[in-house]
Amino acid sequence: MKFVVKAWSNGGARAGILHLGTSTIDTPSLLLSTRKGLPHFISPDLLSCLPSPESRLLHIKPVEYMEMISSTRPELWATLADEVPAWVSDKRNKTSVDRTIKWLDECISISPASGAVFGAIVGGSSLEERRRCAQEVATRNVSGYWVGGLGLGESMDERPALLNAVIEALPEEKPRLICGLGLPEEILQGIAAGVDLFESTYVAQFTMYYHPTCLLTMLIAFTAIYRYIYHLTLGGFALTFPLDRTQINASNLVPSDVGSDPRKINLRATVFRKDTTPIVEGCTCYTCRNHTRAYINHLLNVHEMLAQILLEIHNTHHFLGFFRLIRDAINAGRFEEFRREFVQRWR
Repeated sequence: MKFVVKAWSNGGARAGILHLGTSTIDTPSLLLSTRKGLPHFISPDLLSCLPSPESRLLHIKPVEYMEMISSTRPELWATLADEVPAWVSDKRNKTSVDRTIKWLDECISISPASGAVFGAIVGGSSLEERRRCAQEVATRNVSGYWVGGLGLGESMDERPALLNAVIEALPEEKPRLICGLGLPEEILQGIAAGVDLFESTYVAQFTMYYHPTCLLTMLIAFTAIYRYIYHLTLGGFALTFPLDRTQINASNLVPSDVGSDPRKINLRATVFRKDTTPIVEGCTCYTCRNHTRAYINHLLNVHEMLAQILLEIHNTHHFLGFFRLIRDAINAGRFEEFRREFVQRWR
């Protein structure tokens, strides 16, 4: 693995390139979680079946985790973490940091030769424990860092200080991945602090929760809740906020009483029953090029699984476009302006 920072903008925001094997990822970027491939709603008959695990809680120790890593041989993997919510006691917070560092050392000591490792950083809502954990992990031989335990009860106002306490202790030349954040304003908040990679909590929210363990070709240990693209899609919502400041089509705005807001529309609503326009005019995703709002409204209301497949294709494409705009803003040196405009207009 190789990571190179190409541009800085307005403090911590930065754009770079992550090389993984023969692939490259422009950062900041979204990493898509998956249990069985993408889209998440693809029907089982199109996939080869794997043995189903027993439906019970499993207690995994570092040695067992590393056996799984050795078997799957991911290009990148992360060490185990003891994540805690924001309201735990100082004693519990300290224990979680000590345990995470202990697990990090154990994982590294039996690490396979292949695959880059991201060291886990926790600390709950404590600035001191966040800083201590980051400083300890920064001294280990890791390829990058993943920041866990966020999105578990801390407020938006509290989060910048927690992020800064971590980022300030980490070397600039290594990538940083964050889990548990997914709303657009949370993404922008993380990027402003210097985060490079995000797991995909946004594009599927609103209904169910599950604990993903795989990011692209990477195996990551998560307790963060997977909550946006999947659940947004399952709820029948489509992202519609403009990806070009000069192309805001007021005619596509819909009343808020149908469950829509400035960022998304509820395609289950009857207002779309005869709407023959694409979800977003000018969108180049497969769904918008081939289908209409009316068709997806029909699929949703007759409970046809194709509805979620088409919606997820659009929502994923749209959110990846959001990250492309962010990278363009960083490269142009106007990230804070972009962030301010987005939050003010589409909150």
